[in-house]
Order: sequence, then C-alpha cells, then structure tokens
Amino acid sequence: MSEAKRKLFGLFRSRSAAGHTSSKESREHDRDKESKSRRPSTAHSSSKRRLPRSHSAHFPNSKHSPDRRKSSSSRLSPLPSPQPRPILTEWPPEGYMRESSLSQGKAMELICSGVPVFKGVKHAIPHVGEEFYNVYATIEGNGGAGSDRGIPFTRVFEANSFRLQGPELAMHPWETLEQPSLSFCYGTRPGTVTLNHWVSLSGAPNPPIELREPSVKPREVDLSTILERLIYLEGGFEEDYENLMYDNLYKKFLKDTDRYMNPHKAMEKQITDLIVVLSRHEWIDFSMPQNQVVAKFFANATYTDHGRYKVFFHQLLLSMELDFRIHSKHHAEWAKEKLLQQLPPCIAWDLALARKWRDCISIERFKTGSDPEQIKFRLRAKKAQVKALRRFARAMKWPNLAKVDEVLKERDEEAKRLEDRSSDAMSYFTGMILPGVTLPWLIMNTLIDCDDDVSANGLAALTHMQPNSGFQYKGTTYWSSTSIVGKVLAPTCQEIGGWVGPVRPTPDLERIQIARIRQRRPKQFLVVHDVTSMAERSDPLGPPANNYPISEYQLLLPDTDNYVDTVRIETLALKPISTMPPEIKDVGRPLTYDACVQFAIDGKSWPLRLTYDVSFISGTPCARGPHVLFFDYEYKAVPVADILTIHDWGGLNNRSRRGSSVGVGSGVGKEGKGSKEKIDPEEENDAERVLVVEAFGVRDNEVLARAWCAHWGLSAVITDVERTCMACAIREAYAACVNVVILVQGEDNDDER
Repeated sequence: MSEAKRKLFGLFRSRSAAGHTSSKESREHDRDKESKSRRPSTAHSSSKRRLPRSHSAHFPNSKHSPDRRKSSSSRLSPLPSPQPRPILTEWPPEGYMRESSLSQGKAMELICSGVPVFKGVKHAIPHVGEEFYNVYATIEGNGGAGSDRGIPFTRVFEANSFRLQGPELAMHPWETLEQPSLSFCYGTRPGTVTLNHWVSLSGAPNPPIELREPSVKPREVDLSTILERLIYLEGGFEEDYENLMYDNLYKKFLKDTDRYMNPHKAMEKQITDLIVVLSRHEWIDFSMPQNQVVAKFFANATYTDHGRYKVFFHQLLLSMELDFRIHSKHHAEWAKEKLLQQLPPCIAWDLALARKWRDCISIERFKTGSDPEQIKFRLRAKKAQVKALRRFARAMKWPNLAKVDEVLKERDEEAKRLEDRSSDAMSYFTGMILPGVTLPWLIMNTLIDCDDDVSANGLAALTHMQPNSGFQYKGTTYWSSTSIVGKVLAPTCQEIGGWVGPVRPTPDLERIQIARIRQRRPKQFLVVHDVTSMAERSDPLGPPANNYPISEYQLLLPDTDNYVDTVRIETLALKPISTMPPEIKDVGRPLTYDACVQFAIDGKSWPLRLTYDVSFISGTPCARGPHVLFFDYEYKAVPVADILTIHDWGGLNNRSRRGSSVGVGSGVGKEGKGSKEKIDPEEENDAERVLVVEAFGVRDNEVLARAWCAHWGLSAVITDVERTCMACAIREAYAACVNVVILVQGEDNDDER
C-alpha cells in the first residue's frame, strides 16, 4: 500500500468493516476540541504601552519596544454582564475623581462592558509546508449587539459559499470550502467587507496537491453506463449491501488490483481508491476559477461518448460515489469532519459539485448512439432561481424591467427556455453554482441574457475572470463589488448579490458598453504577526495592571449635528488607458479605464483618482456605548471637507506633503477649506495614528472620504455611530492595521443586501 493510501486509510475507520469507533477515542477528541476553544492567548508582552502595529513591510520598526506583556483580552467575557452598567455620558463617571484608579473588576464593568474583542487566528493547511496558511479574525464580547456581516438579499444568493461538513450554515469562516469565506465577506454597509474578510485576504493559500497511484485507474466506460448509474444513485446508495456496493464500483468504474488476494470491500479502502483516482490530471479541476461555470461542460445540444461531456459526467459520478461513502451512516461524525479537513482542494471541490448536482438536478431521460438527443433534466431549483432573479432586477431598477419580467414568466411557449439562453443562464437556473466568485456574474449575465434589448455582443464580455468591471446600460451604470468604482460609489445606491447599482451614468461610455477599471494593489496588508497579536494591539483596557488610572482614558462623543453640507458629486469620469482600432471595438472587447470622481466643494471642482483597490471594513457594533478609549490609541479627528488638505497620511507613499497633490480645485490655491489648522508632517507620517473622518450628513460626504482613501491607497473602517461608538471604531482600526476611520450616521441599507 502506498504512503498516500496509508495516510488516508488512517483517517477513517468504518464501523461496518473495523468495528465501532471506541467511545473513549471520541470523548478524547471532543475534550481536545473543547479545551482548545477555552484556551487563553499565549502571547506575552512586557511594556507599559499597547502593542504597536507593524503595518507589514512598510513599517518594520516601531518607536515602541517589541517586548509586550500578556494581553488582557483573555479577561474579557463574550457574555454580557449580568448587571449592565448605565450608559456613560461623562468621564470620570459619577462618584469618581479624575485622580482615582479603578480595580480590575470595576474597570471591566465601566470600560469593557459591551465592547467587541478582536482576535486573530492562523490555521495551517494540511499536506503543505509552513509557508502556506489561512488567517481569520473572530469577534466576541459585544453583548449580542450584532455582527459586522450583512444580511443576504435572498437564500438563493448564499450559493457563493459552501460548507463541506453538511447543509447547515457555517458558524466560522474556516468551515467553508472557498477561502476567503464568502459567508463572512460582505459588511453591513454597501461596498464594505467584514474584518474577517480583510484579514483573510492576507493568507497564503495552498498550491494544488496531487495524489497519484498508478495501480488504481478508472475503467473505460461508455456514457450510457455512467448516466444509468447517476439515475440509480438518485434513489439511494447500497451502503448496507457490501458485495453489491463493491461490484457496482469495481466491475464497472474502477480497477481493483487486489481483487484476488484482498478485495477492497471495506468502505475506507474504496474511499481511498476514489480519492486517488480523482486526483489524476485528466479530470476537470473545479477549484480553478476558469472551470467554475459548470454548465459549459454539460449544456449542449447533443451528448455523445466524445469530448468533455463524458469526462464531466464520469467525474461527477465518481465524486458522487465518494460523497455517499464519506457520509455513510456507518461513520462517526468526528471522523467525517477530520477526513474532509484533510482532503486535497480538487477533491473537496468535486464533492461540492456532487452535492450541488444531487440537490438541484435529476436526469429524466437520455439517449446515446448514432442519433443522440439532448439529455432531459428536471430542474428542482428553477422556480426559486427565477423568483430571486426577478427580485434582483426590481431592486436594482433594471432599465428594461417590464420586458424582462415577462420573459422570466415564460408565458410564450414558442420562446427559448430560460436555461437554454447561455451556459451562464443554464448554471444559474439549474442552481449548479459552485462556491466562489462566479455567482455575481452568473446573476448579471443571466439577467442580460433575458433582456432582448441588449445586442448579442453588447455585454457578452462580462466575466468573473475580469472582476474589476462594470457597464453602462440605458443611462445607468452597474459595478461589481470588487471594483473600486463600486466600493466608492456604493453609499449612493445599494449592493446586492455582488453588484453595486444603480449608479449615476458616465459621459465617457456608450449607451451600452463594458468598462474594465485599472486599479493598483493596495499598499496595506497584514503579516502573520499582525494577525496573531490583534487581541493585544486592540485591548480596551491597555496593558494589564493592578489598578487602572481614570486619567488614562477619555470619553469620545462626536458631534453628529455639526456636519458639512457643501460636498456634492459632480461626475464619474473614465479615461481609457489605451485606444483600440474601430474594427476591434465593434467586436465588443472591453477597454480598460482609469476612474476618477469629481466633486463640487463650496462651488469648486475637486477630482479624486480611484487609483488603489483599497478595502472598506464594516465597523463591528458595540453594546452599551459609548465607551472610553485608552490614551495610547493615537488618533486625529477631522471634518470630511478637511481631508483634501491631508496628503500622504501614514507615510505609505514615502513622499512629503509639498510634493503631493490630491487634485487641482478650480480657482483654489494651495490652501483650501479646512487648512486653517496646519498638519505637522511628522504627525502625518506617524505609522500608528488613526485619522478619524467625520462624514456625517449627505451620502456624498462618505463618497468623498472613500474616494480620498482610494486616491492615496488607504483602507478604512467605516462605522455607523448609531451602532458603534468612536472608541470601538478606533480600536478596530488598530486591530486591522489600517490608518483611517470614517464615521457616518444611519442609513446602512442592511435590509437591501
């Protein structure tokens, strides 16, 4: 037996072949999981100040000592206090002097009650070296105030995430097949992401893993035999009949090299053989984004024994055989979970394909031979998919809504069926949507396919392989959530299913035209130490001590009534980075553009280039706020109109203020509004200071703050002060290693996500 087989065999013990798994082993496994979940942080620190942010490669050295004492975040309980403290309106609180100190218990009550606690987690990836890993962020302790995750628009749009262990929704981001987890991606405000998604972007995913065993090969089999077995499996799996299960697998589809001496009748041996066979190179790798529009492999007019149709159905069948055996009733739950965590990526995606097929499609009839006909499917999910698409079109105010709605009702018997309009439409209406980035593009491309007013080549080039895209259609633009234009302009509209719209039109595009946006990689990212030290770096109490002086904390109360009302968006400008000959342009190949948003501020024009693909992190709600802030968290609060006078905040661009320019305002000199308070260049280049932008009032204020961030390459935490206090927002910025917090008030559009 090969090394690969021995490793996989050791993970699984079938009760049918090897006896019941001992209850002692199961209890030890459960106790080990429980002890890990209760284990406090082991990070240590020895300074009297909070652990600084390293800002990855940009700021390797800090002005503070690297040695730190143990974080006090392990003292914080995720459960609300049994006797919640009153809401703070002043500091020091009633009955205390500014020179007083708080005991640890009283400090926990007055300072930590209801605050979110941010913790970073690093997970190793099986079968690869230490240089490959995933990182996550968890949040607890905010007294049930909610999370930073947005509510999905409809259950259908949750198909972009998949949990291998079962049909239940993932409770933790590391449970999903796709990484970063899209169940923990979108924030509560349009155009934002969760703290976990921001952290997960800095992980090092694993390369493809191959487990090849020359002695185990698939048999050559015709398409009709494959389809007959798929139809048979729709009625169930013969797991209680060992000989029949063996014969159906090895006499038709696999070769058992030990059939004379030691036939592979034990289920764990069959699981091993199926894993090894499915790891061969001849199969379709569905973990690759270019292969994740599944319908292009089976949506065709005819099906024969030639081409990739047969390969697809053969791979689907073997994946289904493997999935049935892994989830057999004869196996313990912990053993299933452990095996699924150890599977190579390509095998895990095969299991997702098999599960999706069983849930969404069944084969009603087929015919192969010299005169083949199309396989007839029964689409179990089509009704729900159509309903979700109609809701999406109405919510996004699709310009041709009435005609599209009639098409989706399928009242014309002579019209082409919805699923036959394209491979994208077939994938969407069948529900064969693999987890990952394809769902938004399947939704929009299907909607476009159902709109007869769109020319054949007008918007045909929209693809998930070019995610930084958008398009203009009849005086309205729509942008993907991954494009910087969508992220910046999202406050003016809504974000649904990975799309931002309807957005204002642009004069630089034709009536129907696609635009791809050039955007540079962001300058801020995390390293492993930034993640693992998150709890220490954002501790609400500061370093642990016997007493906590009241004078070291301050209560932050932003003035939401005093806001700027002189900022308005003028236009969205797109400048092509290269020209294209007319004969190529007519084909429909999209151009790539540089994007710029022009603002009118006090009657003067200010352009801001959307240069960097920054992220906007949704602020985590806190309970019983506002809270106080430890003195070591350095910040500067400014009105939104003043940010145009701030250049190179945080020193990411390594340029002085005099050599930088945010844009030239018409009729404006070097000093614009808000420049009365001169900003010290040394303060502006401080790597740890957080710039708090007060963007209250009209939504254009928030757009201005986001555009400024995209111009300079600064990611930001965006916080609704009605849900999160200013102190908790600043701590989250320290946890995420970002230098900007944008404060807004209300209108988070969470119901429309």
